[in-house]
Amino acid sequence: MFDEDQLKTKIQEISGEILHLVFCVCISGPASVVTMLVAPLLLVLFVPFSPSSGAQLPNQAKAKDLPIATNGQPFPWDRMRLPTTVTPLHYDLAIHPNLTTLDFTGVVRIELDVHEDTNTVILHAKQMQISDVFLLAPEGIKRLKVLEYPRFHQLALLSDSVLIKGRKYEVHLAFAANLSDSFHGFYKGSYRTSSGEVRVLASTQFEATFARGAFPCFDEPAFKANFTIRIIREPRHIAISNMPMVKTVELPGGLLEDHFDTTVKMSTYLVAYIVSDFKSVSKTTQHGISIYAVPEKIDQTAFALDAAVKLLDFYDDYFDIPYPLPKQDLAAIPDFQSGAMENWGLTTYRETGLLFDPEKSSASDKLGITKVIAHELAHQWFGNLVTMEWWNDLWLNEGFAKFMEFVSLDITYPELHDDFFLAKCFEAMEVDSLSSSHPVSTPVENPTQIQEMFDDVSYDKHILAITINSCDVVVFIQHYVCLYIQKWYSGDELDVRAIMDTWTLQEGFPLVTVEVRGREVRLSQERYLKTDDPSPSEGFLWQIPLTYKTSASNTVHRFLLKTKTDFLFLPEEVDWVKFNVDMSGYYMVHYAGEGWNSIIKLLQHSHTALSGNDRANLIHNVFQLVSIEKVRLDTALELSLYLSRETKIMAVTQGFGELVPLYKLMEKRDMKVLENQMKVNLFQDLIDQQEWNDSGSVSQRVLRSYLLLFSCVRNYAPCVTKATQLFNQWKDSDGTMSLPVDITMAVFVIGARTPEGWDFLFEKYRHSLQMSVKSRMKTAMAVSPLQDKLKWMMEQSLIGEIMKTQDLPDVVVSVSKNPHGYQLAWDFLRANWHTMIKKFDLGSSTISYLVTGVTNQYSTREMLDEVRSFFGSLTEETGSEMRCIQQAYETIEDNIRWMDKNLPLLQAWLDKRNRRVSHEDL
Repeated sequence: MFDEDQLKTKIQEISGEILHLVFCVCISGPASVVTMLVAPLLLVLFVPFSPSSGAQLPNQAKAKDLPIATNGQPFPWDRMRLPTTVTPLHYDLAIHPNLTTLDFTGVVRIELDVHEDTNTVILHAKQMQISDVFLLAPEGIKRLKVLEYPRFHQLALLSDSVLIKGRKYEVHLAFAANLSDSFHGFYKGSYRTSSGEVRVLASTQFEATFARGAFPCFDEPAFKANFTIRIIREPRHIAISNMPMVKTVELPGGLLEDHFDTTVKMSTYLVAYIVSDFKSVSKTTQHGISIYAVPEKIDQTAFALDAAVKLLDFYDDYFDIPYPLPKQDLAAIPDFQSGAMENWGLTTYRETGLLFDPEKSSASDKLGITKVIAHELAHQWFGNLVTMEWWNDLWLNEGFAKFMEFVSLDITYPELHDDFFLAKCFEAMEVDSLSSSHPVSTPVENPTQIQEMFDDVSYDKHILAITINSCDVVVFIQHYVCLYIQKWYSGDELDVRAIMDTWTLQEGFPLVTVEVRGREVRLSQERYLKTDDPSPSEGFLWQIPLTYKTSASNTVHRFLLKTKTDFLFLPEEVDWVKFNVDMSGYYMVHYAGEGWNSIIKLLQHSHTALSGNDRANLIHNVFQLVSIEKVRLDTALELSLYLSRETKIMAVTQGFGELVPLYKLMEKRDMKVLENQMKVNLFQDLIDQQEWNDSGSVSQRVLRSYLLLFSCVRNYAPCVTKATQLFNQWKDSDGTMSLPVDITMAVFVIGARTPEGWDFLFEKYRHSLQMSVKSRMKTAMAVSPLQDKLKWMMEQSLIGEIMKTQDLPDVVVSVSKNPHGYQLAWDFLRANWHTMIKKFDLGSSTISYLVTGVTNQYSTREMLDEVRSFFGSLTEETGSEMRCIQQAYETIEDNIRWMDKNLPLLQAWLDKRNRRVSHEDL
């Protein structure tokens, strides 16, 4: 489907200029890439478990040292990780969900491979009733004794005869449980039709450790096996799973049993099945692809279907490794906690991540849907075909999938291209600048620690750290996948290159200080860390591939900084030097001496001499350096003044990203005088240029939406007047008037400021079937100044009847950003903490998002004490050890330091600026 020469040319162009990977410095060509990447990639397809003393059952241990099972007897295994004496080869799983009684029953037969003589099989099961447990051995069928240890979600199956090394056995277990009322395991969902009828479905979400709540299994990623699945259902429903259905059998009582083909070898977290009344649309090209959604929304699936076909075919060609399954289904789930899930052959999504209405959805909606589909389909190779051995190397899954989002969209949807890669880098740096951050590869054991690995560091850091400068990306990725299909490597068994260690085995990232003296450029590195305690930054050293350009030439130069300090010489003296060209590396830069002044002069007089990404990078770096007192606030604010002439979306949004938090910090201290004084509108000219329509490129449309929303929130009179007029016209038409999509958020935000407008918006929200429209309405209602509405909205989101509980985190965090609602959001979080950690799961990215989102704009010691008091009262079982809580403390402490240090500087700069503006007006 792609011209081969064009494809290779495009890929070479990308690999030379844009792509970022953590562990590749191509000094000696593509071969060195594979050599460097071998060491840390703990990948499994067919894992040849080799017995070791650490993997054996502790038969020699004394009973008093062992855990105690639920029946009071010693449990014969004392570790969180399963032993490898026995491993699964094949699961035969039959499951019957009852969507009326909201429970399920099932039977699983697991074929086992025995690596060492043993009489015990240890596997996982969580919150289910186990019965009819048998061993199917060559000698016949034997009943097994069952012990349960709920703390580790483990079962021990005890045989009175030895399972002999090298033989194959089967265990048979019957089980029963309730459908989960959370968003993980085998859980219940529902949706409301346009006529008001509530319909129930059941779907799965097993990553990372929730398959054990759906059926007894070896629930660790390295225990790959084949799965043959059968699902019993009522005729009014359909069932789908990872593989195509091969037949349907009629059962007594009017039930049907769907039989699905056997899967390829895969990890338990990738198993998926759904029982629902969904409809589907399909296309067949190189692959059979179908989109599933609730019946009334199936007409919103056309774009996703076309995108999935295009992207899956692209990956087939790009990797030169055929997609190994006969079909790929994509399902829009009405109740879904995360953004999407890469289950092999049956990827699942939030409805907002898959459904697109050409008349109602925005340009950013289209971009977001394409990115999430690209991400999940990339996982069909990175993560599914090639899998990390254990969750400490989650970055292998998520980093490469995030990387392929960029590659695939740049080639298959160039019209949607934007600079989201840069934004991802800034997001990762925000987390990685705290002392509570973690290395890319981090030891984890329990489910809470595993869940906490799903953060910006795992998803974004590894793809942003070091630039691929000369590698043929196609050859590299093909070699990478093929190599690990054939063999499993352990990081400890190979020579790990020092350059990789500096990026994977230590947390944080470097700050490079640059000082130009004539032709000499002095370089030094240290860890960038937001703390007043210097000790956590000691002992860090990175090998950093630097890039730079100067006023004398557009040529991009390179220098490998391997030591704490170094220097380089320029061919001639220059007016300015810019390091980290286009933000191609994962480091910040401080321009010491006159460096920042020369950059400010350049931006004021000729800002287009640098690329939009370079300008965004400078805005980000200078404000972040204020936080660690490397740069004065007035220097950063002087640099930001050039933004009045900026038009590139990444630089404009980064300017917003640095300046808006200043508003928010002042809002939460009730500093209206200073806040109003700060409304020196850098963006007024750009805002005034915006038309209230949907014209232009994707970047222009996204920028328009952002600017008009910002101007309305900040009460810029011309925009407020226009938005009010449009909302009243829309309301008078009973919502039938067609509003330009890109301006609807601004219009809704203004409309939601009155009780009548809020109520009208909520009624339209309740009855809308367009998910992107509902999402914009929800956000607008959450930033209303009406406190009674904000409180009611959070309560209804928790109940989940007229507002979806999956949306509760977004609602609470939006309310927390609202100057009229931040105390309401904090009170709500505390009052409903125990309910939310049960619903969304302890350690999940959702809980982390709630904790950091609600608290990250507090800047007083009183609020820090209040936050410490609440989280300090928790137990380990209720979240006291979560990393996000420590990050919340650190962020508030950083905000307090920032305000104490910079408020006088801000006041002085504003006074000086206002005098300057007044003088110019005269």
